[in-house]
Amino acid sequence: MMVSYPMPLCVAPMMDWTDRNCRFFHRQISRHALLYTEMLTTGAVIHGDRERLLGFSPAEHPVAIQLGGSEPDQLAKAARIAEEWGYDEVNLNVGCPSDRVQSGRFGACLMAEPELVARLVSAMREAVRIPVTVKSRLAIDELEEWPTIENFVRLVSAAGCQRFIVHARKAWLQGLSPKENRDVPPLRYELVHRLKAEFPHLDISLNGGVKSLDAAAEHLRQVDGVMIGRAAYENPYLLAEADRRFFGATEPPRERHAVVEAMLPYMEERLRQGAPLSAITRHMLGLFQGLPGARAWRRYLSENVHKPGAGPEVVSAALAMVRRSAPADVAA
Repeated sequence: MMVSYPMPLCVAPMMDWTDRNCRFFHRQISRHALLYTEMLTTGAVIHGDRERLLGFSPAEHPVAIQLGGSEPDQLAKAARIAEEWGYDEVNLNVGCPSDRVQSGRFGACLMAEPELVARLVSAMREAVRIPVTVKSRLAIDELEEWPTIENFVRLVSAAGCQRFIVHARKAWLQGLSPKENRDVPPLRYELVHRLKAEFPHLDISLNGGVKSLDAAAEHLRQVDGVMIGRAAYENPYLLAEADRRFFGATEPPRERHAVVEAMLPYMEERLRQGAPLSAITRHMLGLFQGLPGARAWRRYLSENVHKPGAGPEVVSAALAMVRRSAPADVAA
């Protein structure tokens, strides 16, 4: 097992984004940040196409799987499968507010049932040797934030969960869309900081609205870890300095051009496995954000990766356009 705690920085599980291609790409930028799968339901893990859903490159380690479910035996079985596939951590989703998740009685609605979550954690811990962790909100709907999260963490930690990742907002299950739930409820960072102060023996990570490594460093003065989501997806190169700042690495970060070149053999392999080129390059569009040539990079990929027979040479051609716009790569 390659994961170790505390984990100062990780990239959030994001539906439709953090698939295996995204994670492999992020790993070319940061060698140490913990990466997460998209949320996978227990039913999908148990009954679905496991190679498609669970397969990943060994280069992605450390990598965690996030599960959605509310049945102890099903979560235990799914966690066991995840461990067999080589994941380093299994994380329970108690934060997603979508209608689909609510209809399945999992995700953020479980914030109202901490005793059930404790049973779920206990069942998974009995089934696997890898860490079982929980990602939650502060509260839901009319529940008051601090009493809700304090009681939740107290009960679930008693079942053996030692690591909590807390999105520092409540979720409104009625009246707000999933997108609005990521932005509208106010951020209450001070409550996540307080959690660490009240539960110093637990590993507490903060999630929500963190847009830079500087902001992450500020939070790390009061919590054990920070999870970055959309900012790391839209501007992936912000992860480049993470290894030196938070993990003690001494080697310089890989330059953007080198990141692209490192992706080319991976693209060849994935194309042989039947994946379309666009499934990989869609995660790479923000790599040159803020630099000369960024627009040409995005445009060339968007216009050419869907063409019949498109392969890594399309990406090489896009990179050549960037080089003509900005010959000197900028690593910072």
